This record gives sequence, structure tokens and C-alpha cells, in this order.
Amino acid sequence: MNVPDELYETTETHIERLLGRALNSFDLPDQLVERLDSALAHASSLHSCVHSGPQHRLTYRHTYLLADGSSLALWELVHNTGRDGRDQHELYEEETELRLAAARLPDGFSGWPNPLGASFTVEDAPGRGLARGPEPALGYGPSAPAPWTYEPDGAADHARRVLRRAENADRPGERAAVRLRAAFAYHIRQVFGRQCGPADRYTGFTLYEHAFLLLDGSETSLWEVEHTATPDGRHMCEVYEEERAAREAMELRARVR
Repeated sequence: MNVPDELYETTETHIERLLGRALNSFDLPDQLVERLDSALAHASSLHSCVHSGPQHRLTYRHTYLLADGSSLALWELVHNTGRDGRDQHELYEEETELRLAAARLPDGFSGWPNPLGASFTVEDAPGRGLARGPEPALGYGPSAPAPWTYEPDGAADHARRVLRRAENADRPGERAAVRLRAAFAYHIRQVFGRQCGPADRYTGFTLYEHAFLLLDGSETSLWEVEHTATPDGRHMCEVYEEERAAREAMELRARVR
């Protein structure tokens, strides 16, 4: 049996390889890279893995023991969603940054809006679709269903963060917060994304579903709307317990922006 050479590499070599292949290593804070210079040992583990046909998306956690006795973690995203089909590597300091990057990949499970705002996507998994009425202002329509992969790590904390950043007055209340304390796995998918408006004042709308698996085996979701349809163009998050309410909020913001 062949054993990969990296199993025997030193921590210094491992860090050099990791930083050298990452497309975004220049985005890492200088202070973090400097701390890595004192790493004495390292351990790497697969955090999640999703496949769809020939395409894949993997995330890894790399943990380092530093000379001062502290530890440091780097999160790596590996995917082959580029035009040439080759693996691409990205590094992030925080797990939340990793999750956002993974959720935004054009990964074969869904489309992804053009960076200039010319297109959009909607994913409706079986049994989760809405009855469609008149054409909405944002112009969304159905697309292929997405696979469902729960990640059993930090679900309750993730739910608290989502609820904490909600700015809408009708956000989920204490009842939802209490129920989500029993969450032990979760999944994030981007349901919709679009930018619209004149070139000098794009307004962005994104809808995410945060699905949670609870200890009693039941499932529940939070629907997060991120948009810049604010008077000063700042980024705003709204959270709803129902998909219909989230979509209606987006439609309202799109019409009055």
C-alpha cells in the first residue's frame, strides 16, 4: 500500500505546502502567518466531504501546536469546480469564513449568480417548494434540487449566531431559540442570490436556508435574508422561521429600494 509523502513531512514543510498551494494565502493576516513560524507539531482532519457527479467539495481543519503552548487552526477548502476541473485550495482563519466560501461555490449542486448581477438561482428541494403566484420583482424560478448533507459540529452555536445577527423586528423569538438549543447537526444552502440596480448602486439579495437536525430526530430551518436594500447601502441580515415570510420580505425590499 502506498502511503502519501505528506504523512511524514515536517510541520515546517506542511505549512509551506499549505500556504504555497492556497489561491488566497495573501489574504491571511500577517500576524497569523508569523505565529505559524513557531509551530512545533500539526494534525489535519477531514471536516466535511460532498460529491456530486465528477465534482467534489472537501473541507479540512489543520491544527498547530505553537512554541508558547497555544494552538492555532487553519480551515482549508478544496474543490474542483473551476473550468479545468483541477483541485483548487483556499485557506481561512475562521470556520465561518470557510462555510461562506463553500456555500458560494458553483459546485454542481446549484447555479451561482453572475458576479455582475446578470443571473440568479433558486433551489427547491423535494417537498420544500412554494406555490408560485405572479412573477415576483426579483424574478426567481425553480432549478435542480440540492443534495442534503448535515454537518455534526457546533449546530447549536451556529443557530445562536444566526439569531443574534437578525435585525428584523419580526425575527424568531425565544421559543425558536430554546428549540434550537437541541440542534446537533446543521446544513447551509444558498437558495437564491441576485444583484440588481444601476452599475453605480447595486442592491444585493441572498437567501440562505440553515437547516438543523434536532436531538429528537426532527428537523427545523431558519431562513436568512442578506441584502443591501438599506437607505445607506449597508449590509443587513433578516431571519425568519418560514421560507414564505423570507421571500415576501425580499420582494418588499426589492420593490421599495
